[in-house]
Amino acid sequence: MPSVRISKEFTSGIYYLTFTVRNCYYLFDRHNRFEILADSLKYCQKHKGLKLYVYVFMLNHIHLIASSPDMIAFVRDFKKFTSKEMQKNIIATEPNVLKLFEMKNGRFEFWENTNMPKIIKGEHYLAQKIKYIHANPVRKQYVKNPEDWVWSSANIEGKIDIDTVV
Repeated sequence: MPSVRISKEFTSGIYYLTFTVRNCYYLFDRHNRFEILADSLKYCQKHKGLKLYVYVFMLNHIHLIASSPDMIAFVRDFKKFTSKEMQKNIIATEPNVLKLFEMKNGRFEFWENTNMPKIIKGEHYLAQKIKYIHANPVRKQYVKNPEDWVWSSANIEGKIDIDTVV
């Protein structure tokens, strides 16, 4: 099945993205893996022009609303870097889990191929996606209120600075 990717002609828009762990394996809730994701996003904000408007980290996927001067490069670099860091972390902490991400060719593949990119085209759609993202931890019963989830832009004391959508 072909991967759903960001179209080259729309690379600089504001996007709603979902990155999902292969096999939907619950992985981020231990061994400082949320921090790996956060540190990578912070790096991209500082060095690659990423504007992060909304985010949530779940146990096996993340949602973002973001823009970048080159969104294709951001997605590629973010997935590549976090894959390598997760692989090192898994080898050091849960080596038996690594086999869940090994391909037939012996390579390690951490993320699903698709990013489910959707360009944000209007205020109504943006509001809908923000509500969906922030409600995700409540729907999964991690917390009672969106602002209680530390790994979300709904939490004003969140771990990552967010930009204002213009």
